[in-house]
Amino acid sequence: MSIVSQSQGATPPTPLASDLCWLLGRASQLLNGEFTRALEASGISPRQHSVLATAMDAEHTQTDLARLVGLDKTTMMVTLDELERDGLAERRPLPSDRRARVVAVTPEGRRAVADAEEILDRVRDQVLGLLPLEQRESFLQSLGCLACSANVGSACAGPLRAVDAVAD
Repeated sequence: MSIVSQSQGATPPTPLASDLCWLLGRASQLLNGEFTRALEASGISPRQHSVLATAMDAEHTQTDLARLVGLDKTTMMVTLDELERDGLAERRPLPSDRRARVVAVTPEGRRAVADAEEILDRVRDQVLGLLPLEQRESFLQSLGCLACSANVGSACAGPLRAVDAVAD
């Protein structure tokens, strides 16, 4: 069943309602399933889309791209092998350091990203439609902050509880 077809009033089990790890993990699992199903016809996976879309943004080495997207070295290599096999990306020597490889998106890869973006925009709109309109932008900004913070581990090292955070 699609998460966008589930009730807006759905709530987590009481013991997990404030478990940030469970909430984020469950949301990620469900959204990844939605995106994977939606992208099936396009021929690329959400992971491949993330790599291609990020590679189009600027000239990134394989290592930088893996760090930006959040993939380990092995998964990045497998993903790039798939993208090269399908003619969507190429690894090229970095002019300033011939040992390093830059990931270049081919014209076919750019078309695949554009097609995927249309599909993913529809799914994103459906998923975010489960939230009240006035909460959507704040939700995305907050989630982006958590997802990209290099200090999450150190910020969470202390005994901070949800009620302490509200009181501050």
